[in-house]
Amino acid sequence: MVGISTACRKVDQMLQHLAKVDHQLVFREIQLCLRSIEHTDQILSLEDLQRACMFLEDSTIGREVWQDSYLSIMKKVCEVFTVVLQQESLRDGPMCYIAVKVCLQMFQLLSSEVAPLVWKKEHENQAVQKILQALMDIILGQCCNRDTRLLAGTAVAMLINTASESKAGGAAAWSLLQVSHPEPWLLAVGALQVQCSSTRKDRVDRLAMSRGLLTCCRPPILLASYTNATECLLLDGLFPLVYSLCEEKLDCHHFAFEVLTIWLKKVKECLADIWKMTGVRFLPDNSSLQQQLIHIIWTNAESPVEGVSEFVRSAFCLLLDLYEMDCKQFGDTKKSLYLTLLQQIIKLPWEAKAKYHRLCALLPYLGTDMVLDVYVEMPNHLLKCLSTNHLSPCGSELYKCLIQQQRRELCDGFANSASIDELDLANRWARLWQPALLEGLTSDVTLLQNNSSTHLLPCTFQVFPSAVEPLLASLDPFAPGHLHAWACIMSSYRATTGGSPWALQGSSTLKTLQLALGSADDKVRLAALSILCCSPKTKDTPTSEEMSIMRTFIPQNLNCESSPFRQLFHAGVKRFLVRIRDGCLAHVRGQKGKKKEDATVLERAQEILNQGIDFVDWLGQLPYCYLAPGHSYQRKKTVLLLLSAVLETCTDTWSPDKKKGQPPVNMGSLINCARQKGKWDFFCRTKQLVLISCLEDSTNEIRELSAQLLLRFFPPSLPDDIAAVLLTRTKQLLCSPRVQEAQMGALMMKVLRQKTQERSEDCGGSNSNITVSCGSNTKAFSFVRLLVRELKEHYLTAKADMMLAARTKPIHGVLSALQRCLLEAPSSIFDTLGHNLTIEVLGLLENISLLLLGVLYGDTCATEKDAPPSFCDMGNAISSLIAQASGGNQGDGEECVLLSEEHSLVLTCCWVSLKEIGIFLGSLVERILAESKTNECLLTKEDLIRASKVFENILLKCRHWGAVEGCCVGFTKFCASLLSNNDPQFRDIPAHMLKQGLQVVQSPRSTSVTRRAAGLPMLILCVVSAEESSKARPLLSHSMQILLKTARTPLPDSWDQTLDLPQALVRGSGLGVAILQFAPAVAILSLTLLSSPCWAMRNAALQLYSSLCSRMLGQRLSSEEAGPTQHGMSPPAFFFHYPTLQPFLLAELRGAAHNLQGPPEEARLCLKPSLYPILTLLAQLQPGVQDSSE
Repeated sequence: MVGISTACRKVDQMLQHLAKVDHQLVFREIQLCLRSIEHTDQILSLEDLQRACMFLEDSTIGREVWQDSYLSIMKKVCEVFTVVLQQESLRDGPMCYIAVKVCLQMFQLLSSEVAPLVWKKEHENQAVQKILQALMDIILGQCCNRDTRLLAGTAVAMLINTASESKAGGAAAWSLLQVSHPEPWLLAVGALQVQCSSTRKDRVDRLAMSRGLLTCCRPPILLASYTNATECLLLDGLFPLVYSLCEEKLDCHHFAFEVLTIWLKKVKECLADIWKMTGVRFLPDNSSLQQQLIHIIWTNAESPVEGVSEFVRSAFCLLLDLYEMDCKQFGDTKKSLYLTLLQQIIKLPWEAKAKYHRLCALLPYLGTDMVLDVYVEMPNHLLKCLSTNHLSPCGSELYKCLIQQQRRELCDGFANSASIDELDLANRWARLWQPALLEGLTSDVTLLQNNSSTHLLPCTFQVFPSAVEPLLASLDPFAPGHLHAWACIMSSYRATTGGSPWALQGSSTLKTLQLALGSADDKVRLAALSILCCSPKTKDTPTSEEMSIMRTFIPQNLNCESSPFRQLFHAGVKRFLVRIRDGCLAHVRGQKGKKKEDATVLERAQEILNQGIDFVDWLGQLPYCYLAPGHSYQRKKTVLLLLSAVLETCTDTWSPDKKKGQPPVNMGSLINCARQKGKWDFFCRTKQLVLISCLEDSTNEIRELSAQLLLRFFPPSLPDDIAAVLLTRTKQLLCSPRVQEAQMGALMMKVLRQKTQERSEDCGGSNSNITVSCGSNTKAFSFVRLLVRELKEHYLTAKADMMLAARTKPIHGVLSALQRCLLEAPSSIFDTLGHNLTIEVLGLLENISLLLLGVLYGDTCATEKDAPPSFCDMGNAISSLIAQASGGNQGDGEECVLLSEEHSLVLTCCWVSLKEIGIFLGSLVERILAESKTNECLLTKEDLIRASKVFENILLKCRHWGAVEGCCVGFTKFCASLLSNNDPQFRDIPAHMLKQGLQVVQSPRSTSVTRRAAGLPMLILCVVSAEESSKARPLLSHSMQILLKTARTPLPDSWDQTLDLPQALVRGSGLGVAILQFAPAVAILSLTLLSSPCWAMRNAALQLYSSLCSRMLGQRLSSEEAGPTQHGMSPPAFFFHYPTLQPFLLAELRGAAHNLQGPPEEARLCLKPSLYPILTLLAQLQPGVQDSSE
């Protein structure tokens, strides 16, 4: 609990209440609790540090106790650093992080006690000196965990902030800025002096220091001068540091721009003092500071690094705010920067996402009239944005800012708020925006239609509620596209304002609605449904007419083939049910609270209540009419979604995993009211049997959804007779060679596992004598024990007769069932597994994988061969196995080109089982390590090495892509759980596997890497993808260096080496933007290798280049009919992020041009293989904007 901040604060609130009664008692008890930390002879453990942290951060009385004994805790923390920094596993793990956090909290919360130890010579303390030295060592690279280094920077800055005199604090802060010096330097903080030397060149040290100083130091310290009175730390010391961080290509670029944003906020806070200090404007026009800020903001607005563009946007808003304050202070009414920026923004192509964010920020300073007069194409460009998926949010945000600013300006023109005429405001809005909005709503482009309805209409009605009238007046329901626009306007108006749609156009509204509900267009019907279902108030009970319309509409729309239609249909009906439920609950509460009421009112309330209960009961029974085997998938899926809406809305089932969407507290009263009327019998035996029958449906979605409803809503145990029959059927299906039927059996076993009584004999009579040693959950252990025995039986059968096993005991069904029962159960893994059973499962998985690989090799001993079998080899091996099983009779006729049934059975058994082993083993190890305590784990290092060998064998010795791909899912989980573990021996396992894989790449043989090991690229990708993103990703860096070095090495002609490994890393989604730091080197390599004489190398280089372009620029947005679409990055931004590419591409283009500069009469063939790819890359960038100064 000490690691959960919310729980700690709750405990502190309880202690404060107790302290009001007896403060001394609470003080003594906390003191007793903390004494074990103070007076222990051992080095503090992680739990001790967390407890100390809790009482410092979250306990008021705990801080009082620490104030009396802060020297002892500082001494203990000093001892922790002495030990932690000597061991790599500890300094890069949570223990070092928590120790730094304790220091930060002491410097912040016990500042009055710590300050004399730092700033007064006579109080000098060795513990503080050593802590400062340890913190600086961490910052300067002795620890590779980035989060720990950043926190250490904050802690050192907080120590400086304890200075009572700003001059002394400023001197210490200036001393800290020596962090950018490459040579060793001396840091002086008051009376403390420590020697500093950087051990890493990754610039995180500078980032940590600048971030810490800006976050923690008081304004007087930030404004402290160094050599003369006009210099200050904030402007002359920190800004050059922050600017250089933003210019460099760091792995943690978003932190650099976070620091820039903090710097601008601090400048804004201290601006008045800066004016007094300098006596001049802070941001005069064309000043170097202004130009630097605009440059760094402009060039990084399109950064591909996650988080950077958001910080850049904040920085731009702060810059404009600072400029406005500067102009007001010095009486500058021209404010020429705003118009200059507007002109630059307009020049940007409409595809630039940053264009719209900048306009939003600039709009309040220029006004809508100025912006729209200069930027005439804005409405047209906004519609283009809404027809492009990734631009629609920024385009709609700009529209919202424009109409909000327009309303403010219009309202400012009225003398007082009482004279504001909403209809007049709406008409003024309509003159500017109605044509564009109607064009979007009636467009043939589906995306533009949807985005106009979803993004533009709601904000329009929020700002101008009366805009609905001019919009409706311009529509003709019989014109193409107008009926959909009418439905969208009506539903958005009702959802946004709460106004009744029936009062807008009189009786014609209902007729138009009926026309829309009967439309053949799915979009029109959904928009019309939304009119009925939406309301800003959930207690707004639907009218009897609305319920009648829904009773007609729902059955007519159960068989739609569109998946989005089904999902939106489900969401709409659920909103309708919520309105019914909340309205009925209000009437039930009203009946209890009011004794006497007008008879007519009571009768009307009872009628509404009865209508609501009847509608829910009707809808709850409707799905079961369409779940019989003869009905289509679409109808079944739709009615199951509707059934889930009913059960989620109108039952009192609590879902612990949900924060929202829980049933109302008094839901029981409405359920009782309905059941007194003989309604709402949602869980009867007949309905349960219908859902159980759906577990054997031919489609996975129907099976999963039915199982989900059974497990979540129906009674916790099945009747004995149903459970017995279901168990028999489950055992039959688990032994089916058909993958689909085996998956049905696995799902049924999961349902049985969670829906049977706590009796072990439910799993079969032979289980009653099982001894449970791992936990108290007898039922769970019995099921797992049963499945492990079944798995062993399948293995022994396959070992004795593979053909028989492929037909009757194909392994993969039991594996899938074991995975579902162990890993998808709500109970802890320790309730179902003990160490012995875990080792038994691991041994079975190991043996089965070797057996199946042996089948594919054709010889159980052949798995030691260097190269895995080709598909032809695997086919021959299986054919040989079939021939042996049939006594050597293969038939006398011609060889058949089609696979025999026996061949398909064996191949399916092998690859599906190998895939399931990979997924199951990775998920099992992940779950065990996640739930293991410090000294309690079901797996040892030797066990995990055995598990890693299973993955290695499948990935490197099987060519079937289905098996490799499935295994990769489990292997990535396996590596991630090991690399994030505190035990260094566990973390070494994936690193060792990667080292072995890279050795294969570096050892040229007569066969290529992909021939020797088809899954090697995936093995390397899984390991490097599993690294924690908060760290420096050393495995990725090492791998890329090795692969690039190997790819550049000249190879003998006999070795068919390709670039599959770098390509796999570039394509891997798990690496995200981490791979972009290597993008220039990979691009240069691939373009260079296009001139290779080897066709395979040229082909692989082109594939690698194509993958890299998609990674650098993002996926192409769409394939529009009218020419190619540019990606969302301009040439300046692209070359700013990849600066080494510009000279290389320019040299390649000059080389191609030079080859063409020969005599015109000389005919020769000029080939430049890299020319076309380079031109393609440049063509995919946005059109460039030439600056007038260039």
